[in-house]
Amino acid sequence: MSARHIVVTGATGFVGSAVLRRLAEQDPQAVVRAVSRTRPPIAYGGRWVGADLADEESLRGVCDGADVLLSLASFIGPDADRCTAVNSTGTAALMAEARRAGVPRIVQLSTCAVYGPGPHTGQDVGELTPAPVSAASSSRLAGEGPVLDAGGLVLRAGLVLGRGDRWVVPALADAFRRVPGAWGGGAGRASFVDVDDLARLITAFALGDGAAAGAAGVLHAHHPVPVRNGDLMAALAAHRVLPARPVGDWPWRRCLEALAATPGWVSERQFTLLAGDHWYRADEAWRLAGIAPGPGPLSRLGAAAQWYRERGGTAPG
Repeated sequence: MSARHIVVTGATGFVGSAVLRRLAEQDPQAVVRAVSRTRPPIAYGGRWVGADLADEESLRGVCDGADVLLSLASFIGPDADRCTAVNSTGTAALMAEARRAGVPRIVQLSTCAVYGPGPHTGQDVGELTPAPVSAASSSRLAGEGPVLDAGGLVLRAGLVLGRGDRWVVPALADAFRRVPGAWGGGAGRASFVDVDDLARLITAFALGDGAAAGAAGVLHAHHPVPVRNGDLMAALAAHRVLPARPVGDWPWRRCLEALAATPGWVSERQFTLLAGDHWYRADEAWRLAGIAPGPGPLSRLGAAAQWYRERGGTAPG
């Protein structure tokens, strides 16, 4: 059997670099083409191609000869024009290249943020209508269309944790500094996934046979068991990422008042996403991939604790 040729966009990103490592471990014979604006800092045994989704001309030929395209690049900052250029227009240009090159397997990483503010309590893909409220999530939803038109698989992930996370736990730390109690009693549940488990899932769809090879459409891609906010905050305190464990049942109104009264970078919309119910059924992705989801993201926090302690509640930049 000839070696698989795999193209990975967003190869230097949080998820993309984890996927490069996983591909190297699981299929050392694969010919991996890492596509990113800057050269990957890790050794992975592949070839780097400098390209930018916002520059359509730079994408010419990046998919030539590929058996698999893993579309993992995205922009999630507040710049609406950049969001559109990368997540929507850029993804469409990449899919046009993939179709021209005849790539038979395409996997795109998207986000459950496309569903909007919620609350959401265990719905599957077909049970929700996307209602994004930010430029990042709106443009990522728009980028799903060209992938689906090309017969690809879209993986909508929940909140991703692990070394390299510049958004989720730093946001929790900033919010806890401003609202130092148990948010709504810590009862809110959300869908999380450790970055290495997400990389395992993406790699299974890239390399797998049978159901994994034929998967298409939209699937949720995170651990099937949601994480209770109180449990997550307690775990972060135990790893000394938070200065103390939340105590006291702070009603929602008090939480929002405290958040607004204390300067910080996490918005009320982001706080609601982190503290309220936002969890989605995800068993089907793991079943089709043919792998177990593992023990869950809380058990993986220790490996990233030092990263989080060093970063604290710093805003992404």
